[in-house]
Amino acid sequence: MNRLIVRALNRLSAPTPEADQGGVAAEYGVLLAGIVGVVAIAAAALGGRIGGLFDSILP
Repeated sequence: MNRLIVRALNRLSAPTPEADQGGVAAEYGVLLAGIVGVVAIAAAALGGRIGGLFDSILP
């Protein structure tokens, strides 16, 4: 009887792969936000130069 209770408690306390999916999704969200931030900063910094370059090529 004790073995049955111990097994049941072990199964309840064992982490499942589904329980970790929220953490992984959050990590990907933070990574994506960082990439978007870098692209936005680069576009703001280089926007005038790129616009001038296109204006000189395509009058």
